[in-house]
Amino acid sequence: MGVEGLVADELKFGGFHDVRAENGRVFFSAGLSDIARANVWLRCGARVLILLGAFEAPTFDALFEGVKALPLGGLIGPEDAFPVKGHTLKSALQSVPACQSIVKKAAVESLRAHHGVFELPETGARRQLQFIIQNERAEIYLDTTGFSLYRRGYKLEQNEASLRETLAAAMVKLARYRGREPFIDPMCGSGTLVIEAAMAALGLAPGMNRDFDAEAWGESWHSAFAIAKAEARARADAKLAEQGGHPLPITGRDIDPASVALARANAKRAGLDGLIDIAVGDACQLDYPARGVLLCNPPYGKRLLDIDAARELCRQWGRALTKMGGLKKYIISSDEDFERHFGQQANKKRKLYNGMIKCNLYMYTDK
Repeated sequence: MGVEGLVADELKFGGFHDVRAENGRVFFSAGLSDIARANVWLRCGARVLILLGAFEAPTFDALFEGVKALPLGGLIGPEDAFPVKGHTLKSALQSVPACQSIVKKAAVESLRAHHGVFELPETGARRQLQFIIQNERAEIYLDTTGFSLYRRGYKLEQNEASLRETLAAAMVKLARYRGREPFIDPMCGSGTLVIEAAMAALGLAPGMNRDFDAEAWGESWHSAFAIAKAEARARADAKLAEQGGHPLPITGRDIDPASVALARANAKRAGLDGLIDIAVGDACQLDYPARGVLLCNPPYGKRLLDIDAARELCRQWGRALTKMGGLKKYIISSDEDFERHFGQQANKKRKLYNGMIKCNLYMYTDK
């Protein structure tokens, strides 16, 4: 939620067709190779789903018949696993567990009839069905991604208040950072923002080193993903060779040595060892660059520190940054009084979600 426009821009820039953003999702037209490419390259999206069908579903009977009529047998084999999840909004069918059960039963009946079997062992490849029921209308999807796209593979461990990688990438995009000016995260934690900034600056595909559910759907799917990953890795190798081991102008600091060690390990797994300057430092006492971009996810009393301690840190940090007018600052916080405690009013605010926590991205840019 809140980054639909960014995902739409990614798709349009990537050469995808019929891109259309809606609330919480972005539609586009794609063939098999495009689906693989979208999974490998999207920075801000959560997952890539195939729309199987849409129909009116004011009752459970209508939901059952609508799912049963879909051509599931051509997409789900007799041994494939097909778990079901989804959500409802502004619909008479409010019970998600009940809807899951109905969709599952309808899928079982459809697959039994198509494959001419009674037993569906679900021991094969995972082909998860998803449903959205809103305003009495159901949409049924097949998930090609598996683990959400924020799971890049470089964060095997993280600290308690870590940002999701997709949200960090969205913040980097909103800051329009391309690696040409200094970038600093003075409370970098496990390093998500500095790593995503470096990957964006170098043009590295976020999904080139992870697995996707659809890779196990047969030779044609496996081949499409193998090609997309190989192309992404070749491009990464060229970009890293061009960089020649020279550090990017990207700095991460954190007052906690354990977080710094974690951020360095994550950067190394991301293939960025030696390219990002990550070290111990106190955000309130740093020598900030006169110009450039600051992105930060400071504690706001939800996961780290209590609210009073988080606000006191915010006040001290705001005073330290008072004279840094040339430094563009993008700070995410769930505290509605953030500006008052920080001591500066943002030029703009944008609503974003850090997991399930509603936040604002406070943007301090040149006027």
